Amino acid sequence: MTFFDLERPEHAYMFAFLQADGHLTEQSRNRGRLSVELSARDAPILEEFQRLCPYNSNIRYRTRSTNFKAEHTSAMWTVCAREFREELRDLGLPVGRKSELIAPPTVPFSERDYLRGLIDADGSVGLTSKELPFVGLATKSDATAAFTALYAERLCGARRKLNRNKRDNIYNILFLNEAAVALATDLYYPGCLALLRKQAGADRVSGWVRPSTMGFAPPRRSWTPEEDEVILTAPSMETASAHLGRTLKSCKVRHWRLVGPKRPRVFPQR
Repeated sequence: MTFFDLERPEHAYMFAFLQADGHLTEQSRNRGRLSVELSARDAPILEEFQRLCPYNSNIRYRTRSTNFKAEHTSAMWTVCAREFREELRDLGLPVGRKSELIAPPTVPFSERDYLRGLIDADGSVGLTSKELPFVGLATKSDATAAFTALYAERLCGARRKLNRNKRDNIYNILFLNEAAVALATDLYYPGCLALLRKQAGADRVSGWVRPSTMGFAPPRRSWTPEEDEVILTAPSMETASAHLGRTLKSCKVRHWRLVGPKRPRVFPQR
């Protein structure tokens, strides 16, 4: 029996969530399990997964001490059915450590529901302390980072340069202001399957309107090879600025970046 139809919104969301927050183990004699452990406040999403899953599963609670809280209560959903585990594995949920290996499915799938599942599991959405909207995702996966960036660019034109941070060697992909509003409104649509607290954060983001006193920075224009050629061959930066429709300062900075570091250093003769 095949369960997942990733073109169904709830299945795409659930699979993404399991890719990010689930843990798949296998042992001898076809034994193993799929488990997801969340804070007890997020138990409703596990109950929804249990309802969707056609195989026997259970949710149990435990309270223990952690580095952050003396008594932390968590909920764990567990499925042991071999057919379910094999289907997850075939769709792209690796066994064991997986954070760098996960990738969007290779079969047709509902992209916005899949991305919402990733953000619910490994991302954030809401307002900053200064009441500015944001949507973010932290991931170690090259494929996941590329998919997120491409989806946002197609949706609202927000381009992101993907670089791993030096501290954790992960991608921290962040969208602010209008880009965050566009993403939150698109991903967290009415009636969608989502963590309740993330849905509440997305609702706050969707209702944000830029204050009249807040300036607006236009999107950055990437430099093309043709524009670089103009910068390198123009008789002056003033001419390049007029020809390209860019500010004089940006042309000077681009010229320095193209040729400044390559200039040979001249030392005085002794």
